Amino acid sequence: MKNITVLGIDLAKNVFQLHGADSKGKRVLSKRLSREKLIEFTTKLSPCTIAIEACTGAHYWARMFKALGHEVRMISPQFVKPYVKSNKNDRNDAAAIAEAATRPEMKFVPIKQVEQQDILAFHRARELVVKQRTAQANQIRVLLAEYGVIIPKGIRNLSKLRIILEDNKQKLTPVAEQLFVQLHEQFKIYNAQVEKYEQLIETLAKKNHMCQELMKIDGVGPMVASAAVATIGDANVFKNGREVSAWLGLVPKQYSSGNTIRLGKISKRGDQYMRKLLVLGARNAVRVCEKKKDALNIWVADKLQRCGLNKAAVALANKNARIIWAILATGECYRKAA
Repeated sequence: MKNITVLGIDLAKNVFQLHGADSKGKRVLSKRLSREKLIEFTTKLSPCTIAIEACTGAHYWARMFKALGHEVRMISPQFVKPYVKSNKNDRNDAAAIAEAATRPEMKFVPIKQVEQQDILAFHRARELVVKQRTAQANQIRVLLAEYGVIIPKGIRNLSKLRIILEDNKQKLTPVAEQLFVQLHEQFKIYNAQVEKYEQLIETLAKKNHMCQELMKIDGVGPMVASAAVATIGDANVFKNGREVSAWLGLVPKQYSSGNTIRLGKISKRGDQYMRKLLVLGARNAVRVCEKKKDALNIWVADKLQRCGLNKAAVALANKNARIIWAILATGECYRKAA
């Protein structure tokens, strides 16, 4: 155990595969441990580099290993896959994780603190309830359409369902009317839950100084600001703002060779939820950019005229991601363009 310099762990729910390597990369340990035995093993282990994949529970284990004095390197699964030799199994996965962690140009995932996970937990809970609300709304619309009752677009129009049912009473049977009343009650429960989560997230954002600075950016509200602070965490992990944009999948996908440079659509890699929030916030800012005369909005208005709404929104989302990195990395206040 004293010879181990890099320990690759293939995380799971109950059984964990370990691969230990010495300073020369030679295997000196290969074993499977239960959840309880893993904690005991790493407690007795001399300080070394522990490599894990970014997966469910990875941030919990990373914080625990760091508290025990180990250096933790968390790697995205897509960067581990090329190092898997022969067939895929737990032993080969653990060996691949240990080998990938020793590469000098490897990119590692920043470890999230408990406070960051608290904020993201609210976001994940809200996202699920929004999907459930949308599904419920779509079901009501489709079933009512079978009776010849059409509801206008928008979630807000479903709040008037009782009035719509009353106006179209001659088209519905008593049984159908009772069903739609029950579906509407379920929809109202989902809608109330969404509003409750949004209020909680907004409260957390108002209490955080960095969130307050980020909310001064056009297209960044409490949802985007809180998610950005929780998702990015330590901004100094990234070299510059473009790395954050690339990490979020907001830069063009490149397929180049020699002197031929080919840039396509945005890569859509990284955190899909964070990217979606940035683009939605930017879309709202683009819609009102022509009413403002500062340098940023003039630039956005020019993009809107030349490229259209969608491309202008993505371009502004890219720029906002870079501004967010600059604020988080330097700790400075947001300075609006003249």
